[in-house]
Amino acid sequence: MRLFIADDLPSQCIDDLRALGLEVTHDPKCSAEELPARIGDASILVVRSKKVRRAAIERAPRLALIVRAGAGFDTIDVAAASERGIFVSNCPGKNSVAVAELAMGLILALDRRIADGTADLRAGRWNKKEYGKAEGLKGRTLGLAGLGRIGMEVARRARAFDMHVLAWSIPFDEEGARPHTIHRCATLHELVSRADVISVHLPQTVETRRLFNADVFALMKPGAIFVNTSRGGIVDEPALVAAMQSRGIRAGLDVFDPEPAEGVAEFRPAIATAGGVFAGTHHIGASTEQAQNAIAAETVRICREFVHTGRVPNVVNVEEHAPAECQLVVRHYDKVGVLASVLGILRNHGANVEDMSNTIFQGARTAVATIRLSKTPAPEAISEIAALEGSVIAVEAKTL
Repeated sequence: MRLFIADDLPSQCIDDLRALGLEVTHDPKCSAEELPARIGDASILVVRSKKVRRAAIERAPRLALIVRAGAGFDTIDVAAASERGIFVSNCPGKNSVAVAELAMGLILALDRRIADGTADLRAGRWNKKEYGKAEGLKGRTLGLAGLGRIGMEVARRARAFDMHVLAWSIPFDEEGARPHTIHRCATLHELVSRADVISVHLPQTVETRRLFNADVFALMKPGAIFVNTSRGGIVDEPALVAAMQSRGIRAGLDVFDPEPAEGVAEFRPAIATAGGVFAGTHHIGASTEQAQNAIAAETVRICREFVHTGRVPNVVNVEEHAPAECQLVVRHYDKVGVLASVLGILRNHGANVEDMSNTIFQGARTAVATIRLSKTPAPEAISEIAALEGSVIAVEAKTL
């Protein structure tokens, strides 16, 4: 089985993947445009920041699994993968601490104006009068937009700075929030109007695109700190620039929309020179050795499970609630052809299988198949299955 890696990964990770018996091709310089021609007969594709578009998916006849070596998966055309029965998996939670650390770093940098002060020192200017002013973080209120793994890690660190923490999140983890004294806001508007510092930790979806717009920025306190380490498309950057200029909002961004796909490129975002207090980083939230090693280990685990069992951990494009009408439970002898006979009878009666599992009991003599069907089979079909003498022990149909 061939595996193609189209981004940088630690050498130990590549060695571990080869140890699974995979034929590994590693080409981190492969561009998104070159990817369709480079995947070839690979069964597994591993990417980190590379975009995997429909063209690449449709030109890979043997592709069965795409692994995003990171938390998000918006760089992958999941719909195209689903249409071709290709699993898409990711590595959630492995970079949470790294992103939380950067978010806190940006918050501190904006409160103390570290970036501006450094620029002046490099230019030969001493300006203690200007930079010797800061509000400080103790006692101020942090508002978290999103309380997933990363948001929770930011909350833990904010409490160490004696900050009050509010959060707006769907869903909201009441049990996880309680030990960290995180108070829930009913709406995003409530969150931004009450917080002194806002930190964004949301996935980019149709619903969250440009969620932070002029209306939201207008509700923030004058001089509030705004940090985004999630995805650039969540923020309306021109509206943020206007809020910086009119309301003194201090902005810290690790992500932009658009931003270069390459590791090194010309990039001149308008927000960087628009005036006001700004601190920016180069989409490096997950880029610590600790996080990358954890993500690499998870990537290997996903591939190992797939190679050995056919199952995919962290899969993001499997229908959780298939449109099944009936569940058929067949207890049977573990012999060749039994399930084929059962499925043949169901096919003849027009019942499509939506989901199926087969569990073997100790001794490998008997098994139970649980089959979720598009419709309830006719009584004749159940009778035919039950009549498979020497093969079926019992059969039961249950309407869902």
